[in-house]
Amino acid sequence: MGSVRARKDNGQLFLDFRYLGERCRERSVLSDSKQNRYKLEHLMNQIESEIKAGQFRYRNYFPGSSLLEKIEALETQQYQSASPMVSIPMANQSVRQAVENISSAGHPTFAEFAEKFVAENESLWKRSNIRTKRDILEKWLIPQFGKRVISSITKQDLLEFRSVLAKAPGKKPGTTMSASRINHVMTSVKQVLDEAADRFNFTTPYQNIKRMRIKKTDVTPFTIEEVEMIIKYCREDFRDYFTVKFFTGMRPGEIHGLKWKYIDFEKRLITIRETIVDDYEETPKTADSNRDIQMAPQVCEALKTQWEVTGKRSPYVFANGNGGPLTNRNMSNRVWYPMLRSLGLKLRTPYQTRHTFATLMLAAGESPEWIAFQMGHSSTEMLFKVYSRYVPNLTRRDGSAFERMLAANLGPGAAPSVVTHVVHSPAAVVPKKAVLAKAQADNSSNVPASEVTPAVTPVITPAVDVNPASKPGIQNPWLQMFESYQSNNPQGE
Repeated sequence: MGSVRARKDNGQLFLDFRYLGERCRERSVLSDSKQNRYKLEHLMNQIESEIKAGQFRYRNYFPGSSLLEKIEALETQQYQSASPMVSIPMANQSVRQAVENISSAGHPTFAEFAEKFVAENESLWKRSNIRTKRDILEKWLIPQFGKRVISSITKQDLLEFRSVLAKAPGKKPGTTMSASRINHVMTSVKQVLDEAADRFNFTTPYQNIKRMRIKKTDVTPFTIEEVEMIIKYCREDFRDYFTVKFFTGMRPGEIHGLKWKYIDFEKRLITIRETIVDDYEETPKTADSNRDIQMAPQVCEALKTQWEVTGKRSPYVFANGNGGPLTNRNMSNRVWYPMLRSLGLKLRTPYQTRHTFATLMLAAGESPEWIAFQMGHSSTEMLFKVYSRYVPNLTRRDGSAFERMLAANLGPGAAPSVVTHVVHSPAAVVPKKAVLAKAQADNSSNVPASEVTPAVTPVITPAVDVNPASKPGIQNPWLQMFESYQSNNPQGE
């Protein structure tokens, strides 16, 4: 029969029992007290009951034990006909953690409280969020913490669990779980533990645990020429779809969930009130995603053309053959990526159409506040954070505005001049003074006047705006759309 004993050197309790003919002594970090002895005795009784029933497995209680390898070899001989035990390892799990599972405080297990927590919040969460939470619980949290008394889980447990996740396989073969996915799983743990700590008056162990750093991925928007190519050469039955998608900035789920009742041709507005997530109708991503998008002329024409196709047979603007909404998976695999390959364009996700809209609007000089509203952002922070590096390349605004301000307020001398080298052809007209000055200099150096060739003459021009009337006209129809809108709405309103 096993017993609970105390070490003479530090007074800490340990278990002393026999299993498969071997004497097993496993230490804890609990001090010798009546309450701690009661907990360990309770655990010892549980272990002995499982040994008698033939259900005890050493790894389940002492995965970090120095005896584990030897004991498991004996278990293999003893239980050859038994099915292998499946468990998710937690490094360095101590007897203290197993002991704390048997709490006298009356707290529920993690599995019990997590199920209650999800059930209580189902009426508040979106359907897609509920599915995500349940998937995380069933696949990761319940196998790892399910039988643990929720108040016994420690910060060390959480850090060790996160290290297990970091080694778990990712979606693609040969990869590990992404930092973003790990953060989602850990956030679910945090929500459950924080709520339990508040209800049962214990300190949540989820404190000062930093989120995994997510590698920044740059957006890869299309150029206006690439957009024109896509709209021109895409499948004819998807031309209206891509026109609307590129020039409204709608998210994939928003355009797939767009219904005719949200189209106002008279006011030229598209109202965003629904979205499609995992084949289900949901409310938009955020409160600010509920918005009214102004139609550009090309968008309005595309929607009028689309009305002739789906207006009388489906509530959805862009519908499949059965009249239901398009799905992102089918669109990506059957239309989007094959189209990019056929056009020889770099493969990128369908979401890049939204990024393209933002960069084109910024290039046209629209007000950032207006663009943010059109895209459903609560502020301009996202625009400046994600797209700022594209603005100078698209608008040629690279500090010259500051120079013009200095010139206007402090005088022309404050703004540096721009030196442009003009290469003249033999028939070019060269200022007479410049030729004479060059000839005099050459005469003084014994160079024949006949060899004077005014190859390059620096022309000094002030850093000021070019007369708009002298700008070449924009031939691209999509750029014309933005230029026209900007001229009619100088404040971007």
